[in-house]
Amino acid sequence: MKPLALTSYTSLSAVGKGLSSLRTALLEERTGLAPIDLDFARGLDTYIGRVNNIENSPIVDKLKRFDCRNNRLAQMCILQDGFKESIHKAIEKYGSNRISLVIGTSTSGILETELAYNNSLLRDESEIEFFSNKLRYTHCFFSPAEFISEYFGLTGPALTISTACSSSAKAFASAARHIEAGFADAAIVGGVDSLCMTTLYGFSSLNIVSTKPCKPCDRNRDGLSLGEAAGFALLEKPGEANSGMEEIFLSGYGESSDAHHMSAPHPKGAGAELAMRGALEMSNIRPEDVDYINMHGTATPANDTIEASAISRIFGPDTPCSSTKGWTGHTLGAAGIVESLIAVVSLKSGIIPGCLNMIEIDPEIQANVIDTTVKAGISNVLVNSFGFGGNNCSLILEMK
Repeated sequence: MKPLALTSYTSLSAVGKGLSSLRTALLEERTGLAPIDLDFARGLDTYIGRVNNIENSPIVDKLKRFDCRNNRLAQMCILQDGFKESIHKAIEKYGSNRISLVIGTSTSGILETELAYNNSLLRDESEIEFFSNKLRYTHCFFSPAEFISEYFGLTGPALTISTACSSSAKAFASAARHIEAGFADAAIVGGVDSLCMTTLYGFSSLNIVSTKPCKPCDRNRDGLSLGEAAGFALLEKPGEANSGMEEIFLSGYGESSDAHHMSAPHPKGAGAELAMRGALEMSNIRPEDVDYINMHGTATPANDTIEASAISRIFGPDTPCSSTKGWTGHTLGAAGIVESLIAVVSLKSGIIPGCLNMIEIDPEIQANVIDTTVKAGISNVLVNSFGFGGNNCSLILEMK
C-alpha cells in the first residue's frame, strides 16, 4: 500500500486524558487499573480501567439523543489534543463528503439497554416508546459512527466495525481501502468501548478475569482486566497533511480470520501468524527490521503463550515485544486504536514500554518480552489485535 500519514490523533483511557497523560504513564510505569467501583456491576472482584468523569460529561443540545456512556467517551476524546480543530480543517480542505469515517466497537451503548432492563423501567407503552427511540441512537453498533458523523457534519462513507477486540485495528485497514479506492481523500479512524454488564459479567463467566491487575506474559498470570477507552486518528495521503505531523505513517496491515473457536485462539496461532506476515509483506519490511512488537497480550494463560509462539516463528528470539494492557486494561473494541497510539507515543518519545506487572516471565514464552520501559531509538512498530472468532489484524506504523 501507499503509506498514509497519521496527521492528528488523540487517546482517552484509564491512564488519563490525551497523549501527554499517556506518555507520562508509560514513562512512570503508572497503571490506570483500580478495584472495580461501578454501581451497575456489583458483586464482582476484579480490577478495571475506568475513565474518570464520564458520568459528568453528558451529550446535550441537538445531539442529546445519542447520550450514553460510550458516546460520552467518544465526545470527551475528540475534544483533546486539538483533534476537533484538525477535523474542521480537513473538512475545509477536502469537503465533508470526501472524508471517510470508520469506527470500531464491540459494545456500543448496550449499557443503556442493560440499565433499562435491570431497573424494570419498561412498565407501560409510553416508557417502551421512549426507550425504543432512545436505544435507536445508543444501542446499535452504528451509534458511535452516526454520532461522530453528525457531530462534525460529515456526509462521506461511515461505518462501524465490530470484530470484537480487533475492531479498531481493522478500522485502519478499511479506511485505507476507502482512500485507495477513491471513495475518500482522508479518513477518520477510531474506536470506543465502554464498561458494561455484558462484558464484565460475561468475561467473568468465562473464568478469564483476574482479581488483581492483569500481568501479561507473567508465569502466574490468571486473567485479564477489562477497561474502557476511546481513540481517534486522521489519515491523509503524504504531502496533503494539514497539521505538520506527517512523520508517523501507516505502512501496512494484515488481516486474517482463522475461525478456530468462538472465544479461544488457534492453538498454534495460525491466524495471528498470517496477519503479522501480511502486514510485513504489505509494508515491505523484513521481520529482522521490526524494532518493537506491541502484543495483543491479554494476560489469559492461553492467549499470551500462543501469540508469543507465533511471534517467535516469524521474528526469532530477539525482537523486543510487550503487552501494554497492564496500563489500560483490555479495552476490547478500542484496543486496536489505543495500542496503535501507544505505538505512536513510543515512536515519538523513543521508548519501548515494558510488560507492566510482569514479575517473572512464563518459561514457555520464548519471545523477547521486556519487563520495564526502556529508552530506544525505534523507527517502526508492529501492533497486534486479535479478536474472538479468530478475527485478527496486525498493523505496521513507521516514523520517517
